[in-house]
Amino acid sequence: MVDLYPPTSPYDTGFLDAGDGNRIYYEQLGNPDGKPALNVHGGPGSGAPQRPTRAWDPERYRLIRFDQRNCGRSTPHAGDPAADMSLNTTQHLIDDMERLREHLGIEKWLLCGGSWGSTLVLAYAQQHPERVSEIVVSAVMIADRSGVDWLYRGAGRFHPEAWDRFRDGVPEDERDGDLPAAYARLMENPDRAVREKAAATWLAWEDAVISTEPNGVSGLYSDREVDAQIAFVRICANILGNNAWLEDGQLLRNAHKLAGIPGVMVHGRHDMSCPVQAPWELAKAWPDSRLHIIEDCGHAGSQAMHQASRTAIEEFKNR
Repeated sequence: MVDLYPPTSPYDTGFLDAGDGNRIYYEQLGNPDGKPALNVHGGPGSGAPQRPTRAWDPERYRLIRFDQRNCGRSTPHAGDPAADMSLNTTQHLIDDMERLREHLGIEKWLLCGGSWGSTLVLAYAQQHPERVSEIVVSAVMIADRSGVDWLYRGAGRFHPEAWDRFRDGVPEDERDGDLPAAYARLMENPDRAVREKAAATWLAWEDAVISTEPNGVSGLYSDREVDAQIAFVRICANILGNNAWLEDGQLLRNAHKLAGIPGVMVHGRHDMSCPVQAPWELAKAWPDSRLHIIEDCGHAGSQAMHQASRTAIEEFKNR
C-alpha cells in the first residue's frame, strides 16, 4: 500500500485568459521546484477536485490542477445559457493545456487523468509528445464512435428499463439517432425547465450504468446541485455528441506518437461505461505503456485501482 501524504493545499491560484472570453482557473500544489505534473479531470465537465491532495509527494511534485472550460471555477460557467459551447471542443481544451504550460514556464510535465481526463491526456500527448514526460491514466476512455455508442445505447442491454427512460428523454423523431447529440440540442433550449429535465434524465442513465458494477455508487453523477447538473450534462452532450471531435479510431491509430513516453494505464475489469477492450488495444499499440487490469471494480474504481495509480505516481517522481 502506498502511504498517503499529509493534505496539501494550493500555494498558488490564478486564472488564465484564453483570449476568447474564457478564463481558465488553475492552482499549484506541492513544491514549486518539484517535478511538474498536470491532473486532468474527467466528466467532461466535472471540474477539478476542490479538496487537498494526499496522493502526490509534496516534496517531489509540483502539481497543477485546473478546471476545464465552462465548469468548476472557470468562466463563463456552462450553467449560464449565454456560455458559448461552440468554443468548448477537444482542440480548445488541448490549446488551453498548452497555453497553461507556457504560462507556468514548464518544459515538460507528467499527465494524469481518468475517464474523459484520459481521453484529453492522450489527445494532448499525441499532439505535443515533446512536452510530456510520463502518463498515468485510469478508467481509460477512447471516445471513439463505438465507445460513445456503447455508453449511450449498447449498455442499454444490461439496463433496458433505465435506457428506455434515457431514450424517451429526447423528442420521438430523434430516438433512433445520435442520443448525445439530441441531448446537446435539448441543453441549448432557452427554457430552463427543459434543460433541468434533460440533465436529470441524462444523469439518471449515467448512474444506472455503473450501479451494478463492483463498488458501484448510487447517485454518483446526479449528486450535485442543479446548476452543476446542467453544466455537466451540457458539456458532456456537447463533446460526446460530436465524438469529441476525434476521427473514429484516432487515438488508437496515432498511438505510435506516444513512443518514448512511459505510461501506466489502470482499468477496472468490470467497467460498464468504458469496456476494457479499448485500453487493451491501446496497450498493444503503445510499446512504452503498461496496463493494469483491476479485477474488483469498474468505472467507479476501488482501493486497488487507486493504489495502482498511486504506485505509478510514486514510481515516476524519481525520473
